[in-house]
Amino acid sequence: MKKLFIPILFQAALAVGMAQIDQKALLVIDRVNVIPMTGEVILENQRVVIQGNEIIELGPSDSEMSNKGATLIDGRGKYLMPGFSEMHYHWRNREGGIQRDFNLMLAHGITTARNMGEYDWQDQITIRDQVRSGDLFGPNYYTTGPYLKAENLADSRTISETVRNHLNRGYDFIKLADNLPQEQFLALIDEAGKAGIPVIGHGQREMPLKFSVKMRSIEHVEEFVYIYSDKERVDPLFLQASLRQIAQSGVTIAPTLVVFKDILRYLDDPVFKNLPRVPEAKYMLAGDYDYWVSEDNPYRKDLKGKNIKGREALPVLREYFEWMMEYTRLLHKEGVPLMTGSDTFGFTVPGISLHREFELLNKAGMSPYQILKASTVIPARYLGREKLEGTVEIGKQANLVLLEDNPLEDIRNSRKISGVILRGRWIDRSHINRMLEEVQKLGPFASGTQSH
Repeated sequence: MKKLFIPILFQAALAVGMAQIDQKALLVIDRVNVIPMTGEVILENQRVVIQGNEIIELGPSDSEMSNKGATLIDGRGKYLMPGFSEMHYHWRNREGGIQRDFNLMLAHGITTARNMGEYDWQDQITIRDQVRSGDLFGPNYYTTGPYLKAENLADSRTISETVRNHLNRGYDFIKLADNLPQEQFLALIDEAGKAGIPVIGHGQREMPLKFSVKMRSIEHVEEFVYIYSDKERVDPLFLQASLRQIAQSGVTIAPTLVVFKDILRYLDDPVFKNLPRVPEAKYMLAGDYDYWVSEDNPYRKDLKGKNIKGREALPVLREYFEWMMEYTRLLHKEGVPLMTGSDTFGFTVPGISLHREFELLNKAGMSPYQILKASTVIPARYLGREKLEGTVEIGKQANLVLLEDNPLEDIRNSRKISGVILRGRWIDRSHINRMLEEVQKLGPFASGTQSH
């Protein structure tokens, strides 16, 4: 198996993380408030004992400590809960390597990531396997194969070969674009079903809704803007029937509201000019930052001053976004399983973008608990890991985040990270700060860069 290059600047920050954990080592978080995610409850003043990568004790902190030699973390006033899930991640930039993105995600409490496409220059199976072996220090990692369009699935032979290749390579999912003809789409769904590989991706825009819901998950609530006609999007009876159809299908949806919100930021001139001052800017690569704040920004180039359906693009896209927010609320109300993801791209920066997604979901009508469930319990269930992940219980794996304040009171408290536990390994705030400092050394505001 080939090794992935990790730049020198990250090696110090990773030294603690990449050593293999002693499976007999004990880690104790004492006097902590636990948000178990088994329900909307807080277990106050708890002691959580972790051995290796497993939670072995969970109970009140009123008894004397018997775990001699354990690493002890004082959890007084803090909140322990399952780590977050970034269910729509892309590694977009070679520079800095994927470890840079992993550091950003871990620093923001993300312990599970689903990669949504393998580009020609990538080997996502090697990345996933090196995370599992400990050669890369990153979130628990799942991946699709390459992003498949109609031209990649021209006939039954090509479809069979594609599914067989995904099976042989070991991809976790098959990802589709939005443009498949009906015959090819159904053939792929059938072949993948026989092989036991879930099909996920964009909604099928040229076909009725009943086809898209055959997939395991639909990426982007934006897709429903295009699946439905202008008339259907404002028809309450049609929308109610569509919501019922989606709920009954069992499909899971990743809304990815934040990446569409960023399109609006690019097109709104005053907001665009302010982008250098947003918190996420410092975590971008310098060259990437320069591109996205320039008029070469693809959305500025393709949409600024242009029309959509005979109207200026920005007001139309704002209306789309308002509709997407409302439809997200209706999907949740109907009981459709939603999971958190941000579609990392441009100013939708890995790590911090997931917390921006949380806040948009909150504005769309989801409570903090419902949002946290969409980032813990539902992804674990979706990945078939609910017996091991998604809640804080004895026997579950130790992928956790320790927060300074209660996220059930205010979802913005999800940003206030005191530490992260990844596969039983404690990453404290000082280590997180070093990881973020290393990331910023390749950023636009680092000494020696020209992006000031």
